[in-house]
Amino acid sequence: MKTKVLKSNQIDEAVSFLKNGELVALPTETVYGLAADATNEKAVSKIFSAKGRPSDHPLIIHLDSVDKIIDWVEEIPDSAKKLADYFWPGPLTMIFQKKKPVSDLITGGLETIALRVPKHPIALTVIKKLGSAVAAPSANAHKRTSPTKPEHVLKTLSGKIAAIVDGGSCSIGLESTIIDMTRAVPVILRPGAITRVMIEHVINTHIQEQLEHQQKVPGNMAIHYQPEKPLFLISMEEIKRRVSQEKNVAIMHHSDILKTKNATYYKMPKNKAEYARSLYETLYRIDSTDVDKIFVEKPASHNKWFDIHDRLYRASSK
Repeated sequence: MKTKVLKSNQIDEAVSFLKNGELVALPTETVYGLAADATNEKAVSKIFSAKGRPSDHPLIIHLDSVDKIIDWVEEIPDSAKKLADYFWPGPLTMIFQKKKPVSDLITGGLETIALRVPKHPIALTVIKKLGSAVAAPSANAHKRTSPTKPEHVLKTLSGKIAAIVDGGSCSIGLESTIIDMTRAVPVILRPGAITRVMIEHVINTHIQEQLEHQQKVPGNMAIHYQPEKPLFLISMEEIKRRVSQEKNVAIMHHSDILKTKNATYYKMPKNKAEYARSLYETLYRIDSTDVDKIFVEKPASHNKWFDIHDRLYRASSK
């Protein structure tokens, strides 16, 4: 199969592929998603094959409007309605009790389902024209760095999917926040651009953040988002100590550093949103070089950087 790269004005062709049970990579504001018609089990099964993803790992369903939630879930808590009204379309995924007819293939055998409405005109238009939701994890090989550009998708999925719709670079660059709304006290299972403080402000309720990784949550494995090169998340002091012992390394840093000849340096933004937007792009750039290792300076310890720390920790070689 040859993967076709579609322009943003070729949405009807993308919809046709999806209606015929094929996979199409779509841009969202977070990362590119690998979409299949969520009502077509055969099409959904292709996602697992293309990515090499375990079949018990649940998928996120992407809708084109808040009104479509009821098609998939048993009950919508009042707090979830408030979050949907405030943050959708946007980078927030909510977990609900699923309706019985929803395929176990989508939920990984769980009785819960993950839903969100993406904030990207191409994704929203495709879903609307399709007339149903799409199941869409990140459009990359399982456990590898998530794609934020079409060329990133092609790196691991070329020849395995029907098409990519080129929507340029993703504006956020990190996966959505995932929050479990089935509990008495909502719990953030994966940090993202929508923070705990932002959510608490909307629902006026204290929520929790889960620090341990659970495999049975979309995109939330202990080892995930890894580049091809081994990555080490260390302090600047440790970088300075180790770089003299290495011959061919890449260094991602935000602090000033005296450069040496045996390393390639990638200056990262000090602004959190800009750092997030450039993180995966930088990892893909480094993977295209011949360096042996990646040293990443630990970013700021502020809670606003929780999602950055989460992705880098899981991308690192433990």
